[in-house]
Amino acid sequence: MVENHILKSNARYQLGSNIFHKQWLTLLLILLINSLLVSAAASVLAGVGQLLIVGILNYGIARLTVTTVRTGKEFSFNDLFCAINENWSDALVLGLLQSLFTFLWSLLFIIPGIVKSYSYALASYIQQDSENKNWEFCIQKSMRMMEGRKMQLFLLDLSFIGWYLLGFLCFGIGVLFVHPYHQMARANFYEALKASLGE
Repeated sequence: MVENHILKSNARYQLGSNIFHKQWLTLLLILLINSLLVSAAASVLAGVGQLLIVGILNYGIARLTVTTVRTGKEFSFNDLFCAINENWSDALVLGLLQSLFTFLWSLLFIIPGIVKSYSYALASYIQQDSENKNWEFCIQKSMRMMEGRKMQLFLLDLSFIGWYLLGFLCFGIGVLFVHPYHQMARANFYEALKASLGE
């Protein structure tokens, strides 16, 4: 499996290596639109609105980041909504059940919830990548792929804390620029893990 510092280096390269590059700014704009849609859905249907679209949007974010990792292609706004044309119902159900399962595990204390969230971390990537869009298949495959690898992804996420803190010191605006970097690093993790497993 590729080491985290290489995954991060690859992510920076795919984003154009600086925060004012077109690629970096495009993904930033896509992620802002994603957040605004989730917030709007939450305000319309308090408590459940965001759950009805989060799976669909996660599917799209997975598609556009993985596509760029594989091909170097520029990000496409259309990819954010690709689940609508491909299989919106399974994407919706996956988003709902991921959130529900993580919440239920969290009721047993915080740590089990965190562990399970890492077990399910690849489900949206798998769903957009596979002919089988069934939520159960995607969650089970994510759990299998993440066996013995949850710590590496946790450490990858942890390595961004310094960047996020620095972003907060820049009046919070800097955080916006860290998020695309983090998303691309996670997409690189998925692609590298998939290759190492021969998937």
